Amino acid sequence: MGYSRQIRVLALGLIQQDDRVFLSEGYDPARQLTFYRALGGGVDFGEPSAVALEREFQEELQAQLKDIEYLGCLENIFTYNGQPGHEIIQLYRCRFADPRFYELESLEFQEGERRKIARWVPVERLLTGELTLYPTGFSCYLNR
Repeated sequence: MGYSRQIRVLALGLIQQDDRVFLSEGYDPARQLTFYRALGGGVDFGEPSAVALEREFQEELQAQLKDIEYLGCLENIFTYNGQPGHEIIQLYRCRFADPRFYELESLEFQEGERRKIARWVPVERLLTGELTLYPTGFSCYLNR
């Protein structure tokens, strides 16, 4: 997540299989809160958001996507580690091209200088609020 005073444009991919969804796990040290959000990343100037989505999954997970479908746009105004942030998110439903990703429980990956983890998370735990899901409004795209 960015810390600048600029609005950041992101392309995020919603990958759901049955009653679970593939999400990145994050931690806000200021609030001591573990949270989850879809994977993806920043859209470069002049780059279509669907292309950015594919690029980010390739760079971070070495994963190709298929069945990419635009879902909508979300605006996320938030505070992370005590700093304000603002994102415009182009959200896509998609699938992994390689079926082996569906067999994983979790996957470590590199995002810039940070080591992160992505995992399959039960949808019900997100919808009940047992687990924190960002951004607000994302949960309405999850299938029960």
